[in-house]
Amino acid sequence: QVQLVESGGGLVQAGGSLRLSCAASGGTFSNSVVGWFRQAPGKEREFVTAISWSSATTIYADSVKGRFTISRDNPKNTVYLQMNSLKPEDTAVYYCATRRGAYVPRNQYEYTNWGQGTQVTVSS
Repeated sequence: QVQLVESGGGLVQAGGSLRLSCAASGGTFSNSVVGWFRQAPGKEREFVTAISWSSATTIYADSVKGRFTISRDNPKNTVYLQMNSLKPEDTAVYYCATRRGAYVPRNQYEYTNWGQGTQVTVSS
């Protein structure tokens, strides 16, 4: 199975920016939807954004719409999450996940392969 490796997390002040990367190791994202999810301490994991294989479809949680942008570079087998205007409530472990096919879901249980996560901390 393809391993997903997230990177780019860190500590940033409110209003700042970070770019997360999700790279496929040992394989490709061929024909896969890639989603980003996050889990804050004491909370359930929640959907952030997702992108189709062709990049034709992107969906966002209302809480990040207009601030976060998902993109992908298929030849590089990498998906990016550009996060701008960060808020303390964006603090969480961010995970990328994949599923095969064209359907782009928000439901985490529709995704079959997960990375280990990267910590994002936004200070006020």
